Amino acid sequence: MSGRARLALCAYAATLLAAGALIPLVEQAGWLVQAAVLLGVQSGVGALMRRAPLARTPVVAVQALVTLVLLTLVFARDRALFGVVPGPDALMRLGELLVAGGEDVGTYAIPAPLTDGIELMVVGGVLLIGLAVDAVAVTFRSAAPAGLPLLALYSVAAGLSDGGASPLWFVLAASGYLLLLLAEGRDRLSQWGRVFGGASRSKGGLSEGLSGAGGRSSPVRTGRRIGAVALGVALVAPLALPALDEGLLGGSGPGNGRGSGGGTISAVNPLVSLQNNLNQPENREVMTYRSNIENPQDLYLRILALDEFNGSEWRSSTRRLTDVPDRLPQPEGLGGDVSVTEVRTNISASSSYQQTYLPLPYPASEVRIGGRWRYEPEGRTLVGDDGQTTRGARYEVGSLVVEPTAGQLAAAGAPPEKFLSEYTRVPGSLPDVVAETAERVTRGSANAYERAVKLQDWFASEGGFTYDTSVASGTGTSAIARFLRDKEGFCIHFSFSMAAMARTLDIPARVAVGFTPGTMQSNGAISVGLRDAHAWPELYFEGVGWTRFEPTPSRGSAPSWTRPEVPTDRASDAAEPSAAASTEPSAAPSTDSSCPPQLRQEAGCGPSPEPGAALPTDRGVSGWKVLLVALAPVVVLLVVLAPLLWRNRARNGRLGTGGWASADAAAAWTLGAWREVTDTAWDHGIAPDESLTPRKAAARIVRLGRLDTGAAEAVHRVAGSVEQVLYAPEPRPAAGLAADVRAVRAGLEASAGRGGRLRAMFLPRSSVRVVWALTERRAALSERWAGRPGAERWSARLLRLSRRHG
Repeated sequence: MSGRARLALCAYAATLLAAGALIPLVEQAGWLVQAAVLLGVQSGVGALMRRAPLARTPVVAVQALVTLVLLTLVFARDRALFGVVPGPDALMRLGELLVAGGEDVGTYAIPAPLTDGIELMVVGGVLLIGLAVDAVAVTFRSAAPAGLPLLALYSVAAGLSDGGASPLWFVLAASGYLLLLLAEGRDRLSQWGRVFGGASRSKGGLSEGLSGAGGRSSPVRTGRRIGAVALGVALVAPLALPALDEGLLGGSGPGNGRGSGGGTISAVNPLVSLQNNLNQPENREVMTYRSNIENPQDLYLRILALDEFNGSEWRSSTRRLTDVPDRLPQPEGLGGDVSVTEVRTNISASSSYQQTYLPLPYPASEVRIGGRWRYEPEGRTLVGDDGQTTRGARYEVGSLVVEPTAGQLAAAGAPPEKFLSEYTRVPGSLPDVVAETAERVTRGSANAYERAVKLQDWFASEGGFTYDTSVASGTGTSAIARFLRDKEGFCIHFSFSMAAMARTLDIPARVAVGFTPGTMQSNGAISVGLRDAHAWPELYFEGVGWTRFEPTPSRGSAPSWTRPEVPTDRASDAAEPSAAASTEPSAAPSTDSSCPPQLRQEAGCGPSPEPGAALPTDRGVSGWKVLLVALAPVVVLLVVLAPLLWRNRARNGRLGTGGWASADAAAAWTLGAWREVTDTAWDHGIAPDESLTPRKAAARIVRLGRLDTGAAEAVHRVAGSVEQVLYAPEPRPAAGLAADVRAVRAGLEASAGRGGRLRAMFLPRSSVRVVWALTERRAALSERWAGRPGAERWSARLLRLSRRHG
């Protein structure tokens, strides 16, 4: 195997080893086999193109084109021109799959199901990385920079795995890179001949040093040792480095809890470390849950409410605690005419999640949990007693889904006096700009509900605010004024600013801290991570109670009661259906418009198939069919490039021997060099004339090929060597014939136009010798067949059969 072929094989192996880091991201690993096959085709095309006398850039371009064709065949074959060519429709289909894959990545937790979009992203990503590695390491012969795309592939996989990447994947990726470096080093060293390892002290002395058999290590062996040591240091060194503190809702942030450290949560006020957790590089899971709620995106998990604003900060008031009742009391302010549905949620907290307050859907109606917990009635929260925390907790919660209408909120009466006195209080240090801005934004509102919605919409979309977790945190009066001026911040700034502005408008307000709903997993559970930590305002409306609003852009979801109602075709009186309404069931299934995106993604909504209805039986495209279709463009490419490949092989065979074991071998090599000269001239339009002597044939090539002086002299030197072989009593072939042949070829290419050079490269006229050789071989076989006993009898029988069926 040649050095470049060995390097290409190592580049292929290094890419597959690095791609292994993507395996934990999806449920099925079958995509890796598909990626390996397609990557092998891509690498094989590169190897074939590099055998042709082409510049480096066209080789990479052809590989990129073949990669696009392969992706089209596998993922967009029905949109391709003639089933192969990636036309506009096929490219649009690939774009649609990429967009769908991006949405799937944002919808599912790891490991995600292997949807078509995700499969295109992982397979296409591996092919792109493989193309980059092959181009840099093999085509451009620089293996060291090829580590960058390999590192990018591993880094993306490790980043998406949220810290779950096993060290095994790093070892495999690093081993592939070291293998690539060693292959390149071996190839470079082999060009210098045998490795000199120094004079050996053994009996062999200097000769053993030249052969590398001496006592000293060769550079290749030394390189292996250095690589192994570097890999070991990369694995062991991080273990000796100090771990960084994490924060809110998933870290060892500051606080007065009794956690034992080691990445646990112990902050009584979660705001202390909320920003740190939003900026964590790893979205570590803190809990999972399952619920029978219809719209999971509305299930916020609330830890506590901050209701006291003293000017320097928002904090939770000191409240009395009671035993946890079997059934929590009715939420304060909730009227009987509001739509309420009770749902059940089973929550499992991570063993690394240690928090004094128990995350609960709001408002909870029943909590079943073991341990020492106390109940705080005002905030409807559970607090751990005597060191009790959420670490590893498993509990079931019954909660109410309160769904008021816009009309009910708009018609809400005045809040009780105790709510007005406690939850509309603002410090005297609050800048006037807060109240003035609130008045300006809500000007023209008819009631408290309209003012609240205008505040939410102003923060979320209309006010020109930017979500940025790098802004300094703060909940005091100066932080609120700065946020209104700079219009940059994250959930803390949005929620506390809206709550303060609502209070200036005499709307009771507080801020809840907890988690957004999390991410749906393929098994139906929902995962909540550190980056789901959130803060949102709660405003009080008489007859409804404490009501959630969402002013933070790109976080969570706006409640349905704050969105414009969509008109429907439903009759106003549901008890009196229209006379035109059909009593027959519809033949077409309908999709519930209220189906959440997470459940719709898993086909968890909509009607069940009718009894007896035929289900789809398409099991997809078989692996063999995909393989055959993927190999089709390679076969076509080989057919197109067959003349070029044969011509290169013939040239290498004629000029590849550098020494002669006998006079006959030297003569054969000289005649082969002359054949190469005449065939090269033929490829450039100068047909061979067998009737001419070598000297006259050389003069003809010089004249018709318009060769310069150097190329002309080279042709005559080759012709003179041929005459020596043919006519001299003791032939003495001249040295340097291979260089002369190359000089002749360069001269012919220089005198030919661009079209002539391309014709000589891809459609060489001398390739007709293949047809001649096949014809001669067929004639020889026919003669041998005719000379065998009984051949005439078999020929006569075949002739009779052909006439009978003809």
